[in-house]
Amino acid sequence: MKFKDNYCVGVVMASGGYPGRYEKGLPVEGLMKAQTEGRLVFHAGTETKDGKVVTSGGRVLTVCALADNLQDAIASAYEGVEKISFDNAHFRKDIAARASRRKFKLSRQV
Repeated sequence: MKFKDNYCVGVVMASGGYPGRYEKGLPVEGLMKAQTEGRLVFHAGTETKDGKVVTSGGRVLTVCALADNLQDAIASAYEGVEKISFDNAHFRKDIAARASRRKFKLSRQV
């Protein structure tokens, strides 16, 4: 196992209505645009129908970004989120906000 001295931020994109009732089968657009070096999209509530990615769950996907510092990781994750669209998509806009206000060094011990 290798460790990097980087920061990673993940933003969950959820279906409107989650955790209650939500619509399924909504087309998800922009996935390829969202993935760049240092940024990945992890699928959770998606499936493929007729060759297209559609929603199938409440927590649809997570956009994760890796960067040298926390601010860049936050910015990159939200840039990825902005490139993805599906009807009634919701996501928190405060991910890592408290951590970005603190200065700290994480222990490398596992």
